[in-house]
Amino acid sequence: MDFRVAAVIPAYNEERFIGSVVLKTRRYVDIVIVIDDGSSDDTAEIAEAAGAIVVRHNSNRGKGAALNSGFQKARELNAEVVALLDGDGQHRPEDIPDVITPVVNGEADMVIGSRYLTRTSEVPFYRKVGQHVVTFLTNTSSGIPATDSWSGFRAFSHHALECIHFREGGWGVDPEFQFQARQHKLRVVEVPIVALYEEKAKRNPLPHGIKTVNAILRLTGQHRPLLFFGGTGILIFFLGIIAGLWVFDRYTATQELAVGIALISVLLSVIGVVTFFTGISLHSIRGLILDYVQSRDVSE
Repeated sequence: MDFRVAAVIPAYNEERFIGSVVLKTRRYVDIVIVIDDGSSDDTAEIAEAAGAIVVRHNSNRGKGAALNSGFQKARELNAEVVALLDGDGQHRPEDIPDVITPVVNGEADMVIGSRYLTRTSEVPFYRKVGQHVVTFLTNTSSGIPATDSWSGFRAFSHHALECIHFREGGWGVDPEFQFQARQHKLRVVEVPIVALYEEKAKRNPLPHGIKTVNAILRLTGQHRPLLFFGGTGILIFFLGIIAGLWVFDRYTATQELAVGIALISVLLSVIGVVTFFTGISLHSIRGLILDYVQSRDVSE
């Protein structure tokens, strides 16, 4: 390959699979970087024996921290293209050439390997439902469309590698990719992949999904405060107006004032207006902060 390609594989207690994943991945990349995120088994030793460069965390710090460590190591090794895949055997290393091709050709800064561009991945029904919900919320909140926001199989250009740094420590990191892409104006494309589901999920999908939705809400507040607070404010304000119209209609019909509902109407209207203008203020402050950071980067 003309480009120095690195694979980054976050892993936590994956001794059953990590050896074969590393060996297969080495066929398609120049460097394999495994981040052992505080595993209590032999994940690190097996990955190293299979030929990977291993970055060790002393404790389990979450996927976001693992990706930050992996991307930092890739930068130190002067990688021009990075392929990201899971260490549990769910992703096929033979799909790496397809995932990295748009980056190698200069067509994208971030490539998402999507399970839903074709119907070849036999995704369990409950996972499919959860993934579609998360994808819809992430697309709506981030403003970057995708068919598979929860995909862990991706590729990144050197430019994206320099820009991206994760704040989410846990599994909310997958939706954060799209927020980061919007913030840094990265070109995003999707390619079809096949995901394998031969093992049961290691985590209860319901708590995992709730944590992911919570992370999306937090990311929306951080990255798009006008949407988060402004949209919420408008909704609350209109609920107050609807309550006020009901009070007016009741008074017209019965000459009786529903004092409780009237007070609720006023309260909702005031909260809505305050929340809306909070969104405008935070949006302006965030813009000033980003302009300042960008001006410092240019001067340096």
